[in-house]
Amino acid sequence: MIQNSISQPISLEEIKNKLTEYGLKATHQRLVVYDALQKTHLHPSAEEVYTLIHSDNPSISIATVYNTLDSFVEAKLITRVLSEEGKSRYDFNTHQHHHIYLCNTDEIIDYHDPELQKILTAYLKKKKLTNLTIHELQVHIKAEVINPKQKISIQ
Repeated sequence: MIQNSISQPISLEEIKNKLTEYGLKATHQRLVVYDALQKTHLHPSAEEVYTLIHSDNPSISIATVYNTLDSFVEAKLITRVLSEEGKSRYDFNTHQHHHIYLCNTDEIIDYHDPELQKILTAYLKKKKLTNLTIHELQVHIKAEVINPKQKISIQ
């Protein structure tokens, strides 16, 4: 299943609690950046997050956005995803899923497929990997949008 939307955004108080739960102080900058991330289904770069928040928060610098995103990644609150060009993008969805990289639109789409996950996991177990602990298994699909007016779907 391709995921184009995110769950309902949480309140400011819930964001504070979540940051505290992950060992982070709930500063104004972190609240603003987290709120921006939860409201987009994209995998934004730090520059894109900065653009989203700058008009309402001109005192937050691009360096602060980078540092805040890095602290979120270190706390495992979000994940860093590399684009095809090696540019860091950030994923608010920390549940197991795969990504489809759309080369002609520079988008990254979440792809959830429990059946695929089971097949990949069973395959690797069959191969009897030794001296290796797999922490995450992700399929990287590189594609192009054929018709931008149509919704992308996988049946």
